[in-house]
Amino acid sequence: MTSPIKLAIVGVGKIVYDQHLPAITANADYALVATASRNNTIDNVPSFPTIEAMLAARPDIEAVSLCMPPQYRYAAARKALAAGKHVFLEKPPGATLSEVADLEAFAAEKGVSLFASWHSRYAPGVQPAKAHLAANAPTAMHVIWKEDVRQWHPNQDWIWQAGGLGVFDPGINALSIVTEILPSAVFLTRAALEFPENRDAPIAADLHFQNADGVKVHAEFDWRQTGKQSWDIIVTTAGGEVKLADGGARLWINGAEQQLEKEAEYPSLYQRFAHIVRAGQSDVDVSPLRHVADAFMLGQRKVVDAFHD
Repeated sequence: MTSPIKLAIVGVGKIVYDQHLPAITANADYALVATASRNNTIDNVPSFPTIEAMLAARPDIEAVSLCMPPQYRYAAARKALAAGKHVFLEKPPGATLSEVADLEAFAAEKGVSLFASWHSRYAPGVQPAKAHLAANAPTAMHVIWKEDVRQWHPNQDWIWQAGGLGVFDPGINALSIVTEILPSAVFLTRAALEFPENRDAPIAADLHFQNADGVKVHAEFDWRQTGKQSWDIIVTTAGGEVKLADGGARLWINGAEQQLEKEAEYPSLYQRFAHIVRAGQSDVDVSPLRHVADAFMLGQRKVVDAFHD
């Protein structure tokens, strides 16, 4: 029987309590042996104030999940990789494309696995939608990803700072699905980004893409949504419409709702991570982050009213 992977978590916050911890504890491939975090701990798991202290005290750690904000992930990842640990990167995998490329090369040099995780790709409707679109070519796509930042990211100042991505923090989930289900790659043709006058990151984005054949994708991201939240992707094909709703948790094909598996995004991520660790592989797809970078490069900037939590 294969021994469990000795895993540590760096950056213990809401996403760890809500998603990572339940997925890890339910998976026999892992033994959670340590955490490193400035403010929070996990009951009955040894905790350390820094990743340096943790790695020094626990050389038996085999893999590390990095769950801190993206602006701080590169330095932690380099330390873990340098120590010969496999690394799981929460999304987005970094604040820039260049640092993720450097981490991928360093992981290969050290002979360890690096995983850029995209949890929304594991929503239950994504693979059935992908299979349908492989056989029914899309003619257009509309993405509506609108939510209330006060509800989902209260008092998270880092998300509004340079590198925190702003509305692209949730929007990149939509882009991770788009890049997974479309049969051919799309590229950005124009974009408009709205920045609150007191913030360094956008609160809304309007994006237009197309592929080499001229098929158009329109994506609307907004953090000012009230009432029902919108995480929808509607695809038109010659044979009808495909609609993913609730972030990929529900799927309709030509108006008929499909029976789907139970939601298991983070359990699926950890199954994938265990697989690549055992296989000696890495999985570092940065296509969603590349689209975000293109939006910042190409997007027209508009200053809007100040935002306050």
